[in-house]
Amino acid sequence: MEELTGREAVIQRLRDVGLRVTGPRLEVLTVLAAGGHLDVEAITTTARERLGTLTSQAVYEMLRHFQETGLVSKFDRPGLPAVFEISGPAHQHALCLNCGRVENVTAAAPVPPRGSLSAWAVSDAEVVFKGLCPDCRTADPAR
Repeated sequence: MEELTGREAVIQRLRDVGLRVTGPRLEVLTVLAAGGHLDVEAITTTARERLGTLTSQAVYEMLRHFQETGLVSKFDRPGLPAVFEISGPAHQHALCLNCGRVENVTAAAPVPPRGSLSAWAVSDAEVVFKGLCPDCRTADPAR
């Protein structure tokens, strides 16, 4: 998927996937297009500042539609709220076990070893690199 930069690109992307362009959809997708991995609370707060009113439930619904159309990807963090990002080229993730920070990692997904899962039709694989982010390592060098 091409990068979403600018409101016109966001509007066009919504139209390309068959979604009606509304103010709330435009704002939520614009917030996500600004980058990063954001949870529903962060998305709602930022979009609400621009719109005036917006509920978390409405954001959940929009994100569901965005996922169904391939605009947005969800990354589940154990014990923490899931985060969302604009879908793009295949990539893996790094997860900080202390603060929950998520970063994209450019790495090919592994293929099953020869003979493993021979009866399966594997369509995807995901690797999550777990550890401490630079900020958490700096805050507590003993870790």
